[in-house]
Amino acid sequence: MNLETELRKHIKAVVHPLKSADELELALKAKLTKRELKLLKAWACDLSQEDVLNSLKLTNEDYDNLSTKLIKKINQEKVKQALYDI
Repeated sequence: MNLETELRKHIKAVVHPLKSADELELALKAKLTKRELKLLKAWACDLSQEDVLNSLKLTNEDYDNLSTKLIKKINQEKVKQALYDI
């Protein structure tokens, strides 16, 4: 599981290096809900959507809403600042 790679896929403009894996995990725990973090980790593990739906007990609509919310959240400046190693 590589959270840094997954974050780079979804953050629109990464302008600074990201923190180390351990620091990223701590920052993400502080900024995301448990469910959002589980979804991000599932993406990082390259799980299929079906596996994610089952493991998080989500409907397709809930998955779509959670995905949208997560991507919007990790693109907020205050969240990006917490993820950067500056």
